[in-house]
Amino acid sequence: MDVKKEMVKTLKELLLKANAHVTFADAVKGLPAALRGVVPEQLPYSIWQLVEHIRITQADILEFSRDADYKSPRWPEGYWPASPAPANDHVWQKSLDQIKADTHAFIELLEAPEADLFTPFPYGDGQHLFREAVLIADHTSYHTGEIVAIRRLLNAWK
Repeated sequence: MDVKKEMVKTLKELLLKANAHVTFADAVKGLPAALRGVVPEQLPYSIWQLVEHIRITQADILEFSRDADYKSPRWPEGYWPASPAPANDHVWQKSLDQIKADTHAFIELLEAPEADLFTPFPYGDGQHLFREAVLIADHTSYHTGEIVAIRRLLNAWK
């Protein structure tokens, strides 16, 4: 068995498939536009803010993984949108499209013939490609669960 090939296949499935939970794409599918910016009582953010946070964080991890000179946004303000709602449908769709594109760009890093999954990047503090793939999957999964919970609170989940 080709261990690297199997590991990349497993990481791709982790990033793209539902496995034991709903996918990000399914969690946002069919969400009424009027509910994207609603912040439920006792919660700190809207579904839009979670979507944008996922997009920004994933883009940060992707760029960090492929560019030694990349500078991350300031924490926490650089990772969260100021507005609870997207400006319009185009902005909403652009964010969803960017999340999908960045996921596939990260998979391209994993699939590159020269990709070394476990050697730490020569910059950073020990991160490597495998860790960053798991980080994207874990982070997205966590916030996808929050999106589903908010949809349930808003009576907008199946």
